[in-house]
Parts: sequence; C-alpha cells; structure tokens
Amino acid sequence: MTKRIGILTSGGDCAGLNATIRAVALRAHHGHGWTTIGLRYGTLGLLERPVEAVTLDPDRLSAALARQGGTFLGSTNRGDPFAFPMPDGSRKDRSGEMVEGLKQLGLDGLIGVGGDGSLAILRKLLGPSGIPFVGIPKTIDNDVGCTERAIGYSTAVAIATEALDRLQPTGTSHERTMVLEVMGRDAGHIAIAAAIAGGADVVLIPEVRWRLENVVRHIAGLRAVGRTSALVVVAEAAGQSDEAVDPATDAPDHGVGDWLAKRLAKATGAEARATVLGHVQRGAMPTAEDRLLASALGVRAIDLLAEGKGDHMVAWWNRQVIDVPLSQVVGRSRTVDADGTLIRTARALGICLGDAV
Repeated sequence: MTKRIGILTSGGDCAGLNATIRAVALRAHHGHGWTTIGLRYGTLGLLERPVEAVTLDPDRLSAALARQGGTFLGSTNRGDPFAFPMPDGSRKDRSGEMVEGLKQLGLDGLIGVGGDGSLAILRKLLGPSGIPFVGIPKTIDNDVGCTERAIGYSTAVAIATEALDRLQPTGTSHERTMVLEVMGRDAGHIAIAAAIAGGADVVLIPEVRWRLENVVRHIAGLRAVGRTSALVVVAEAAGQSDEAVDPATDAPDHGVGDWLAKRLAKATGAEARATVLGHVQRGAMPTAEDRLLASALGVRAIDLLAEGKGDHMVAWWNRQVIDVPLSQVVGRSRTVDADGTLIRTARALGICLGDAV
C-alpha cells in the first residue's frame, strides 16, 4: 500500500501552489496516515545527492501557507531530463539519475503539479520507474487539456483586470490608447477573460486572426462618438497582424504590446502607451477561487493514489473534481474556443477582436 508520497512543483510558478502542497500533505496525513515528501526545485532536486527533499510536517502547514503566492518548494522551467543542458553546451539524458533519486527517497507514489509540458515530461520520466504518478494542472495560461480551470488562472485574470481598472482613468485623463499585454504563451484565455471583466474596447488573441486596420477602424469609431481613450488587451502570443512590418521602423523592441502601441499611435495620430504585466501575473496572493481549486484537486490527487489510479490527472469539470487518464491530456493543449461563450460575449458587448466580424 502507498505510504510515502512525493510532491513537486514544476514549470513556471503561479498563485495557489502552496495551497496545493498543503492540501496534499494534510489529506495524506489525516486521511490515510501517510508521509508526504516535498521535492525541492522540481526535477532539478532529484539530481542532487542526497536528493533535495523535505518531509512535510502537517502541524507546520497552517492556513497562512495557502495565502502565499509562489511555491515554497521551488520550481524549474528548464532542464529537460531527457536532453539536459550541460556546462559545455551539450545535451545529456539524465532521466536515469532522476529516477534513481526518486527511488532513493523510497517513494510509493508521486504527485506532480505542472502545466501541459511539465506533465508530459513527468509522465515520461515516471513511466518505466514503477512509481505511480498523478498530475495536478497548474498554469496561468489555463491551456491544460481536459480541465475547465488550472491553478493560477483565476489570480492571473484578477491581476489583469485590476490593471485595466487602473489604466482606464489615466488613459481618459490624457486621451490615450492604453495597450495591456498579458501572458498567454499559446492561448488567449487570460486576455479574453480580463477584457470582458475589465471593460476593454479591443482584445487580440492568437485564436482569432486579426488585422491592424480593423483595430484602427474600431478606435476611430469610438472617437467619432466622443470617446477620447481606448483600452486594448493583447495576449503575448497574438503576434503581429497580417500587415507587412518594416524592420527598420516597426520591429517590436520587446513584444507585441510595444509594437501595437507604436503602430496605433502612428495610424490614429493619438498617443498610445503599452504596459506589459509579465511576471506580475504570477506572483500574488491567490484568489479564493484558486485556493478552493488547489485544495480540491490536492485532496483528490491523494485519493487517486489510494485507489491505485496512477497515470491520471485530477481536473475541474462541470463544477466538480474528476480524473482523466494522462494519455488524454499530454500534447493536447486547450485554446480559446473561437465560437465559444467568451468570444460570443465579447462580441455582444461590442469588444473588437480585430477580425472582420
């Protein structure tokens, strides 16, 4: 029977990870009498000898921990175990060393908290080891397949919405177009949700093909009815529009937000300013929703191991916790449905998505 459980956080940090770790350790202890071992620095800690790990004492995991952003165990978003970067620039398969580290800890099961990439790597790593593995989805991008929500997404949307709340009055005061660039490596979930909640005029996401001329026309229409400012949200993965870019004058200095502000100022003749939230979206006190989700998923992950259901991921679907085979998750990221509720809602509110609709 499973008695000694490991947990690690992998990939980029986000709000709600500490609440997840706490839920796992408390459920393991109070529900099954098991010990939980926290692995430090994601998979990197498995390369150290002795392995970087700490026994999680339930008596020291107070509710205050659930309120803290980040992960007290540390994480990593570099160092693929199967092509690990070496000092001389070469790549080396160090997966065997990591599996040996897991076995040195005497683990009967492992819980990995990560996004789609991390879960795929961990599943591949644990496959031949014989150690049961359960995944918990976390990513501010909310693009993990087979779950409606991933840990960290709610907090990221709240931060982006608050940024729009703060940009609107300064934009109005100076009659500027305010461009907010939000994270979203491959998907526009944060952008579309924040745009609706924050009352944006334009939102640009990778799932909807857009053109700069449509954005310019929409902003011109706002000015024609007396509006002197506009709020524009753009996902970092939205890319530049179809128009050709002159590398000498129009190449983005940092990202699509700066590029877009520069082009809008040139096309409209009005001032435009870009704000890039970047990692501000990751490091915050988690919202109540993220704490609830983290707690529910953490508890269920332990129970899955107790049921002998390894190679699964816990998920949130239709207002309840479910579990799905990891084979249905890895390699299948979930992007914004171009015909879904949020897109339809944005259009109904008069928000421009930069396309011809």
